[in-house]
Amino acid sequence: MRKLQCVRCGKVVDLVHSKPRCPGCGGLLEYTMDLERLKDVSFVGDFTFWRYRSLLPEVKRLATMHEGGTPLCKAERLARQMRMSELYLKDETRNPTNSFRDRSSALIVSNILDLGFSAAVCGTNGNMGASLSAYCAKYGIICHTIVPKLVDMGKLAQMLVYDAVIEEHGETVDKAIERAESITEETGWYQATAEVNPLAIEAQKTIAFEAAEQIGVPDWFIVSMGSGGSAYSVWKGFMELHELGKISKLPRIVGVQAEGCSPIVDSYLDVKNRPINPSTHAIGILVAEPLHRERALAAIRKSKGLAVAVSDQEIFAAEQGIAKLEGLFAEPASSGTIAALRKLRDESVIDKDETVVCLITGSGLKATDVLQALSKKRKTAIVGAELSTKEKILRSLEKKEGYGYALWKTLGKTMTRAAVYQHLNELQNRGLIIPRTKEDRRYFSITDKGRRILRAIDEVKTIL
Repeated sequence: MRKLQCVRCGKVVDLVHSKPRCPGCGGLLEYTMDLERLKDVSFVGDFTFWRYRSLLPEVKRLATMHEGGTPLCKAERLARQMRMSELYLKDETRNPTNSFRDRSSALIVSNILDLGFSAAVCGTNGNMGASLSAYCAKYGIICHTIVPKLVDMGKLAQMLVYDAVIEEHGETVDKAIERAESITEETGWYQATAEVNPLAIEAQKTIAFEAAEQIGVPDWFIVSMGSGGSAYSVWKGFMELHELGKISKLPRIVGVQAEGCSPIVDSYLDVKNRPINPSTHAIGILVAEPLHRERALAAIRKSKGLAVAVSDQEIFAAEQGIAKLEGLFAEPASSGTIAALRKLRDESVIDKDETVVCLITGSGLKATDVLQALSKKRKTAIVGAELSTKEKILRSLEKKEGYGYALWKTLGKTMTRAAVYQHLNELQNRGLIIPRTKEDRRYFSITDKGRRILRAIDEVKTIL
């Protein structure tokens, strides 16, 4: 019923083959199954990852941390902003380690338990390493993660706290994967790298299974691409449901990459002058040589979909938009799906009445660059708010003298009276206002120095 087959040469490999590549040509392997014999298959049990066990490679010992069954949230406010009627976010941040990779780890660690390995190695740029570390910790397996120099610190922190053995190798994940594969050859450890282990594709296709049960088949399904495996996984999931007769149509797949690192998009558009040193703050999709390039392109083309590149600025703006409008903090890699949707809506490629699902692969809490930028913005905003309040007080006192309570009302009661008095004290200490007592009240008036400050502010505003 099930086969493990090389995607390059077609060689069929033993299902219990413990190495992830074809022993003949070194190509990647993929599971296939006789779907004709599964026509009557039904999904049973709770709405979790293992609900779809009948369509997954067989495992005897189930490793689980209650992954899957993630919500498909209707993004009504975001949809209104983009003039759409049906937009959904498949929220994979709700998984145990806050990313879609928990699906892969559940199936892979189950396989590790079945085969009796005591150690696993994984080349990773973040989410897979964080997830595998957690699952290995739960089941007493030694986890070795090979990470590149560029990795989100939040994800690295997860690996550390789950007690993974961490090695740094190379600038990008491509080199880390090469190192992980060489370690497997040297040590015989289980190869758990998502880009080369065929179980990862099988696990991730359950995202499509869930979405189909939750809302049916959307017109468009938008996925960010690093190696290209996620886009292919989603397409494979919908294809299997279609062949089983469980859905009557297929979605169009949109694969998204950052402009600074877009090898799959470049291939789709037949662009030859790719950047020599790829770069993006969306580290989760910073992959120079995607191993699933051809399969991702096949999914996009067969579905009559698209491959789109977006800038880091567009990604960051989308990340903030998702958070502000939908209360979901997505990592940059998956925020690219919203950035791409916005671009496709502006170009009228996607119609306002079409149904769209954007895959949110992981939490923004793991992305250090974004957190630092937001922290800097917060500090700037706080300082700006303080200066703005002081300027308002000075402008009020320039018109006429006033006392604390009256100034508090003039400012619109937007802060406590104690805060107003604190501002008055600071302005007085700087020599910008001067107090005097009248009718048992302490009145303040602006000084010449205060007036000069206001003129300076006016000049700066004119220049800007």
